[in-house]
Amino acid sequence: MENIKITTGIAVLVLALTSCKDEKQERAQKTVESYVVYVDSVKNVAAADLKDNWKSVEAEYDRRSQEAQAALADIKDNAAATEKVNASKIKYEEFKKELTAQFAPPTPSPKQQLRDALFGAGKIGDDMNFNWVNAQNIHSVYQQFVHTVENNKDKYSREDWDEIKLMYEALDSRKNTVEKEGLSAEDNRKIAGLKIKFAPMYTVNRMGAKSEENKEAKK
Repeated sequence: MENIKITTGIAVLVLALTSCKDEKQERAQKTVESYVVYVDSVKNVAAADLKDNWKSVEAEYDRRSQEAQAALADIKDNAAATEKVNASKIKYEEFKKELTAQFAPPTPSPKQQLRDALFGAGKIGDDMNFNWVNAQNIHSVYQQFVHTVENNKDKYSREDWDEIKLMYEALDSRKNTVEKEGLSAEDNRKIAGLKIKFAPMYTVNRMGAKSEENKEAKK
């Protein structure tokens, strides 16, 4: 009688363990499926909506990805589940790459890149507005302009030099206004020194750039 009780107890325990194991595997499978469904659902969201909520999307993806990866250990024959997880991971990374390219701001034109280098990113656009230059910062603006030109003078094309001259003349025009708005004598003197440095540098290097272009044209 005692042996029957022991055998019955063992059988019940085995059934309970098997049931728990089955439930664990079932939960793991559901976790994997949830991850796969999430990746597919993200791809169906409008790009504009994703852009506004991308940090939240990535955080949720990371959470589900980690859970799915951990769940694979609880699935006995997990080859199929592993393949699903890996396929969804590749799908997500490719989609993320495409989306990131869409979200990236357009590359500025060569002319805008030159203006950004001379004055700072976004300071001078197509409107050629120099109102941000004032008596307090005009010396530093000239300084950045002339030093940037000096550091890159061997790289500029003839078209670059023409753009540089256009920007220089516009800055000079702004200086005429700023002089009436409290430009200090010391800053005026320093700007004059920068202008003396710029003039021959422009003349010599633009001529050199034109000469190089003529040589290339003959080839």
